[in-house]
Amino acid sequence: MTTSSGEHGRGEPRIPTIDLEPWLSGDPAARAAVARTVDRALRTAGFLLVTGHGVDPSLRTRIRAAARAFFVLPASVKEPYAAKVGGRGWLGPGAEANGYAEGTETPPDLKESLTFATERPFDDPAVNAEWYEPNVWPAEAPGLRALCSAYLARMEKLTDQLLTLLGEALGERPDFFTRHMSHPTYGFNINWYPGTEVVGKPQPGQFRIGPHTDFGTVTVLDRQAGKGGLQVFTDEGGWQDAPYDPEAFTVNIGDLMARWTGDRWRSGRHRVLPPPADAPAEELMSLVYFGECTPGTLVESVPAPVGRVAYEPVDSHTYLRAKLDAITLG
Repeated sequence: MTTSSGEHGRGEPRIPTIDLEPWLSGDPAARAAVARTVDRALRTAGFLLVTGHGVDPSLRTRIRAAARAFFVLPASVKEPYAAKVGGRGWLGPGAEANGYAEGTETPPDLKESLTFATERPFDDPAVNAEWYEPNVWPAEAPGLRALCSAYLARMEKLTDQLLTLLGEALGERPDFFTRHMSHPTYGFNINWYPGTEVVGKPQPGQFRIGPHTDFGTVTVLDRQAGKGGLQVFTDEGGWQDAPYDPEAFTVNIGDLMARWTGDRWRSGRHRVLPPPADAPAEELMSLVYFGECTPGTLVESVPAPVGRVAYEPVDSHTYLRAKLDAITLG
């Protein structure tokens, strides 16, 4: 059911691998055991590895191939697709510095991204103006739209399953979170981390993605292993390489979920290292799905004894916009 990917305290798994199949089986004892493991993990590092999700690995491979065909094009070809942070399209070099979200001034992140979001417009014109615009699908990456559409359908289903699990792990009703996700403004980033022949020699304090916590509810990450890859911060171990399983998704919770739980669960702090000096040509690509709420959701901390901190209620998307603005450069 679970395996340890690092130890915490008296042998308890800090970042465990959760097999969703026992949870989805419906067996009450199996579901309760999974929920307990999830609760323990999210109280320490805020991260999980998740298997048994049923997402075809070849779909992820094909998305990477289609996206890479775009990323390696000259900047002049990509520029017409340029977007702002939180928009739809191409985020070129220098667009973001994620460290600013936690008040750390860092040089720009060493990455490029293709960013997408929900394809369903909202009924409220004001919400549409703030949170909806059509996705931009580069003509130079044929097939990417169909591949991403298939992937995003799987991500929406998986996120609902995870949020149902989180509701029970928190000791609440299963729809405690999912009832606020009927029309989410989810985000999907394809992050390209090229080597130094593209980005140049990293500046002091420069990362592929600077240290930060995610802003929303749940992030589902499909990543590749590398020397310049993902690191996770814990109070016990400081910065450590994140455990990796090619079959698993890396799942972490964001700031809104931490607020929702009254800091029972912690927003997982992480960073992506720069290209390593001993492997400067290393190239990685991540597929990052950011699960979000329906606009207008009021996030209120669960009371004690489950919650530890009673935060002021916050509008989910007012909070998200402030965070996105904080990491935007230029």
